[in-house]
Order: sequence, then C-alpha cells, then structure tokens
Amino acid sequence: MNEKVQEIETEVLPPESEDRKDEFARLLAYILDDLIPIPGTKYRIGLDPLIGLIPGLGDTSTAAFSSLILVHALRAGVPRVVLVRMAFNILINSILGALPGVGDVFSAWFKSNQQNYRLLKRHSARARVSTTSDWIFLILLVAVVLAVALTMALAIGYLAYQMVSVLFGWS
Repeated sequence: MNEKVQEIETEVLPPESEDRKDEFARLLAYILDDLIPIPGTKYRIGLDPLIGLIPGLGDTSTAAFSSLILVHALRAGVPRVVLVRMAFNILINSILGALPGVGDVFSAWFKSNQQNYRLLKRHSARARVSTTSDWIFLILLVAVVLAVALTMALAIGYLAYQMVSVLFGWS
C-alpha cells in the first residue's frame, strides 16, 4: 500500500527541468541587480543596493540571497574555480557594499548577481567551456590580495619601529 502512494507521488510531480532551475537563478539575479529602471536612463538597479542601505542587516541579507545562486551553481556542476570566482564576487560586493553611501553605489554598478548568473550559464554541466579566464582572474586576485597584505604588514612594521624609536629615543 505504501509503495503505491510513493509511486503516485512521483508520477504526479514531473522532475524539475534544468531550464526551470536556471529560471530561479536568473530571476533572483534580476531582482537583486536590475529590478528598478532609473527614469531617463537605460540604467537599472536592483534591491541589493537598496537593502544595503539598512545598516548591519542589509549587506548581510543580500549576501545570503546571493549565495543561493552560488548553491545553485554547485548543484549544476560548475567547476570549483568558477565557484570560487563567484564566491569572490559575493565577498567583494559585501565588503565594499558595507561602506556607507559609496558601497551602495558600488553595489549598483558591480552587479555581482548578474555576473554570477552569467558564470553559471557559461559553466553549467550542460555547457562546458574553458576555465582559463577564471583561473587567470583568480590568480590575479590572489596576487593583489597578497600584495596589499604585504604592503600593510610592511607599513605596520615600519610604524611600530618608528613608535619604538620615539619612545626609547633611538635616532
């Protein structure tokens, strides 16, 4: 009896198609990045920069919504390097978007969700393409982060040396 119920349930609901799954990611990217047209221009903004105006909660919640596209990409079989690139897009949008005023303008310009949706479409399991440009992007990003970290470490070390020199009267 129980087997018949399970059989009926699986027959009633057809399997979800890839197009329908992609439609969710496309719709989410549209809502977050392109929902509202700016009158008199061809430019559009989404809810991402608007929700980002709410201190503390805004950028965190939009990052959570953006992560849904990342989860969808993981399920779609997108290569790991592309997933990392998508995660960096979300991270950059969240960190710079947290800056008051300027961050929301950046978020409206950067459109990380649209970028991630395009990456998802380009690299889904159905449409495999080369990931060379993604590797180049990732390597350049890591190089920039390391250069900034090294520069900051050297600057902090130099300032610490100067402070100790002043405190102990070293010339």
